[in-house]
Amino acid sequence: MLELDQRAPLDFSASMAVARPNEDASVCARYEALFQLGCSLKRGGYRFTTVTPATHRRVNARPGNFYSSDVAGIFGWSRSFAPAEISKPLLRNMVLAEVIAEVDQPNWRLTVRASTLDGELYFHSAYPTSEKDAVFFGPDSYRFVRALRHQLTLDRPNIARAVDIGCGAGPGAISIALRYPQAQVLAVDINPAAVALTTVNTRLAGAGNLQALESNLLHCVDGEFDLIVSNPPYLLDGEQRAYRHGGGELGAGLSLDVVRCALQRLAAGGSLMLYTGVAMVDNRDPFLAEVQAMLDDSGFVWSYEEIDPDVFGEELEQAPYRHTERVAVVWLVATRPAVAS
Repeated sequence: MLELDQRAPLDFSASMAVARPNEDASVCARYEALFQLGCSLKRGGYRFTTVTPATHRRVNARPGNFYSSDVAGIFGWSRSFAPAEISKPLLRNMVLAEVIAEVDQPNWRLTVRASTLDGELYFHSAYPTSEKDAVFFGPDSYRFVRALRHQLTLDRPNIARAVDIGCGAGPGAISIALRYPQAQVLAVDINPAAVALTTVNTRLAGAGNLQALESNLLHCVDGEFDLIVSNPPYLLDGEQRAYRHGGGELGAGLSLDVVRCALQRLAAGGSLMLYTGVAMVDNRDPFLAEVQAMLDDSGFVWSYEEIDPDVFGEELEQAPYRHTERVAVVWLVATRPAVAS
């Protein structure tokens, strides 16, 4: 029987009221129960690295991988399980958190997954992420945090206020908050489900200086920032799912909006750190061409690096990408001069 350590509940009423003012007590109770599930997983030494959807599909399709009775299979691989194999305290929190979906009676499956990165646990949407409000976490999350962590080590900036635009499950914002415990860190997303899960993941990480808010870019947030980071969606998605659809030309629309927003909201000496994907056309980078024009005109000091030359190759078979050559991942760092020119 699967049984994990339990931990005393945490009152989410205050934090959820700030994130979404209309949340009622029942919703707060759901996220409190999810928090308890996360605490149980962490105390039990849970580890899981999330792979691409294509790899996930291949692994789960192997004989014997449809059902599971271990934590990695249930919470990581999104496999079906028999309730009888789960301890009553753990099952109770699953029910209270409302994260159980019936697959085929009497087996169940969770509607969330749990992944780990740098020792922290992140709840996000279960596989497959087909819902319009799905909260995605995957290889891009690991590359984004790795690039962010490396850049912060190189630059060693003084950060009093930071924001992660399009926070998803919160790995970028949480990494910053833990590294700079004296800073005010915001995590914003247009997707209410992402804000809710980031709030839970923030409490699991013990990042008391982080607040998750619902916002389209920075429209609902005031003031300037010493650091703006973002890992926005950068593909064209026919269903326009929030975590995947970047809009604009070949998916670059939202990434360009993030750059424009940062130009207006960075404090003197502040930096934008943007991780995104670019569809290359005729051996050229159309995103770089637009970014260069914006940043050179603004007087920002900036650098641009292609950190992975080929991701999401399957997208090239889709109609919008049939004239493109590859999708690459890039890392943009742009800093406003400390003294206005």
